[in-house]
Amino acid sequence: MPANSAASDSAYPTPGTPPSHWWQNEDWLAVLAALPVLIAVGSGWSPKLPAWGWSGMADVSKAFTPDNFAVSAVLLAVFLGISGLALAASLGKKIGSFLIGAVVVFILGWFSQWIAAHAGIKAWGLEYVVFALGLGLIWSHLLPVPEWLREAIRTEFFIKVGIVLLGATILLPEMMKAGFPGLIQAALVIPVVWYVCYFIARKLKVDDEFGVMLSTAVSICGVSAAIAACGAIQGDRKKLSYVTSIVLLCAVPMMVAMPWAIKSMGLSEAVGGAWIGGTLDTSGSVAAATEQVGKNATKVGVIVKLSQNVLIGVAAFILSIWWTMRGGKDGAHQGKKPSVGLIWERFPKFVIGFVIASVVFSYFVPPAVAEAAAKPLKGLREVWFAAAFVCIGLETRIGDLFKLGGGRPALAFLGGQAFNILWTLLLAIWLFSGK
Repeated sequence: MPANSAASDSAYPTPGTPPSHWWQNEDWLAVLAALPVLIAVGSGWSPKLPAWGWSGMADVSKAFTPDNFAVSAVLLAVFLGISGLALAASLGKKIGSFLIGAVVVFILGWFSQWIAAHAGIKAWGLEYVVFALGLGLIWSHLLPVPEWLREAIRTEFFIKVGIVLLGATILLPEMMKAGFPGLIQAALVIPVVWYVCYFIARKLKVDDEFGVMLSTAVSICGVSAAIAACGAIQGDRKKLSYVTSIVLLCAVPMMVAMPWAIKSMGLSEAVGGAWIGGTLDTSGSVAAATEQVGKNATKVGVIVKLSQNVLIGVAAFILSIWWTMRGGKDGAHQGKKPSVGLIWERFPKFVIGFVIASVVFSYFVPPAVAEAAAKPLKGLREVWFAAAFVCIGLETRIGDLFKLGGGRPALAFLGGQAFNILWTLLLAIWLFSGK
């Protein structure tokens, strides 16, 4: 079967080469696509979300009911309508192929969320993104990827729409009120752990593009941070797939070991929650692990994780400036001062949408409305994120993943995570003892 990556890459501008018009720039298009969703939800629209929960063969068909299909059809219409309108000008006559392919991508994403909703899988904290990636990989290895489906492989666009929607759920006043120690911890963890992981990656001769994504994932919040870093440096999506996989695989043993370690060391629930929230790299795994410790641990852990999420936009902004000034992936222009125009040209515009969404929902939307918007925005965001990871699977070959770095990126991640565990424990004891 022919590899699919080359064909799918043709749908995107060459990394580092700016599109000639703003309507070909996926950053701006992602912000444009997220805007009507944010306006609608901010105005009180709360779409009903599918019911996926199940625990065994007895209720395996629970999601496959007429009502659930009707609810899913509404989400499909929103997904197709908004994505299609945003991309219409750049797609031109290919819009029909995109829409047909996007239906397949949506359905695979839907199944990934249904699989992840199994009670046993939820208990392990495995999230839908790993199954979305897996279903995409299964399709790409067992079935053909025709041209009409390749037109729907818009990984970066889907990812960026999801990140802009994520911004609206980061309510800054709530973070400042409930999570000030968490913000301090995040501010002290992120730069130190990022540097240590990046240092280890360079010592292991892992390329800088890989090192940036690994370091950002381990120091901030795993999958979402790696996605933002990839967008900020216009990174290789195969490397993003690798980083996502190792983040999710590493979370499983940590979810088992950390609650046991907290109880064995006699740590308080608050310290344990802060430790877990600062080291586990997905929100689902944080919730699953802290529930084994206690209610206060869950509360603190979630606040700490959200405090790290706040800094995604800041990190992406800094990364984009640094990456541009060092000359991009190959460092070809390192030492040369880039112009302001070049920095703006390479700056990830979706970060602007992320920050504005956070500020607007924090200060210009009534608090009750902003809080009520969290659930529908999460459901809608996961539609685009699931689509993105299905697309990564569709354009990735498993053999390519195993060849990436010869195992050195995994060692760099594990080294960074080991340091993260120790450093975050010290900070959690300092900031949350007696809470």
